[in-house]
Amino acid sequence: MVDDGSNDDTAAIVAAAAAADPRVRLLRQPNRGKAAALARGLAAVNHEIVVTLDADTRFRTDTIAHLVEPFADPKVAAVSGHARVGNLGSFIARCQALEYISGFNLDRRAYHLVNCITVVPGAVSALRKSAVIEAGGFSTDTLAEDTDLTLSLQRLGRSVVYAPRALAWTEAPESLRGLARQRFRWAFGTLQCLWKHKDMVFHPRYRAIGLVGLPNVWFFQIFLVAFTPILDLVFLASFLLGASQMLIIYFFLFLLMDLASAVAACLIEREPLRWAWLSIPMRFIYRPILGWVVWRSLYKALQGAWVRWGKADRTAAFNYLPQLREVHGED
Repeated sequence: MVDDGSNDDTAAIVAAAAAADPRVRLLRQPNRGKAAALARGLAAVNHEIVVTLDADTRFRTDTIAHLVEPFADPKVAAVSGHARVGNLGSFIARCQALEYISGFNLDRRAYHLVNCITVVPGAVSALRKSAVIEAGGFSTDTLAEDTDLTLSLQRLGRSVVYAPRALAWTEAPESLRGLARQRFRWAFGTLQCLWKHKDMVFHPRYRAIGLVGLPNVWFFQIFLVAFTPILDLVFLASFLLGASQMLIIYFFLFLLMDLASAVAACLIEREPLRWAWLSIPMRFIYRPILGWVVWRSLYKALQGAWVRWGKADRTAAFNYLPQLREVHGED
């Protein structure tokens, strides 16, 4: 466990555990950021397969077994686990839960098929240490060190796969402010990675990651997220000014497409179908926030501003875990 300058009692608790159990090691350092903490941890291990998780993430008892299983193939350099939101105490957290189901995890299922996964999340991942070292290790160049490392591994032609049965529950922000701060960091870090690896885009040498994966990130995570709220505003203005019936029909067709994709994702992930209805209010409440943070990230990037990692508000309120035991039979 790496203590990156924590100012609460966590390190003392871990130190006590380490004194009682030689399998536990505590590494302490001044606050230098997540990438530096991961690099410190990677340097300290003496085995080839490394599993990472965040302090706000919980694994199921069989998660690690599913994460390391793909390494039977020597070509595999990294494995992405299956992250889900474990705290559903607010509307914002429930929106993120649906986003994880119908967005992040569904994308990885598709990207896995053609080996163009763009990010192996540090919250639930497994890595081959020699491949990580060959790719340059955990870089501090960006705020998205997991995306940066994944793209560096893809640049080398190494295989990056998805393990859907390697489940982990993560704590999502429960307020608009917390969500905006987290997504701004994600968006800015993604922009940094896209710019750093811009030579891979549409380059046939990098095959699917250059022809499919990175163009999809540019379009669906940057441009579409930024412009969809603007198009929604244009529609509302047109509606108030007497829009044509055909425009209204098109807009509701888009809403139905959102709902249909959410229903399909819930069926695939075996989640309650009633969650899918959130895709409708998300269009008007949640997605404008994401659009705003992308525009803010673009503005900061054009300014050449330096962005800090920031501090996340945590409550440790994993109130969805009892329901997961009932629905999925999990321990």
